[in-house]
Amino acid sequence: MSSTLEQLTAQALTLPPEQRAALAETLLESIDPAPPLSPEWEAEIARRVADTDAGRTRFTPADEAMAELAAYIHSRQSHRSAA
Repeated sequence: MSSTLEQLTAQALTLPPEQRAALAETLLESIDPAPPLSPEWEAEIARRVADTDAGRTRFTPADEAMAELAAYIHSRQSHRSAA
C-alpha cells in the first residue's frame, strides 16, 4: 500500500461512522456507478419520502413483520393440508 493511501486510510478511519459511510458510498460510486432511475421511480421515491416526512407512513418492526409472515404461511399450509 502506498504511503498516500495509508495516510488517507488512517484519516478516513478517524471520521465518524456516518461520514465514513458517505465516503465509502462516494468511492464506490466512482468505481461502479449506479444506473440512472426512470422518471417513474424517481417520482415514487419522492412520494414515499414525502409520506414519511409528513408522518403518513406506518413502519412495522422487522420481528413483528416476520412473525406476521410466519403466521400467514402457517395458516396457508394448514388450509392446504385440511383440503
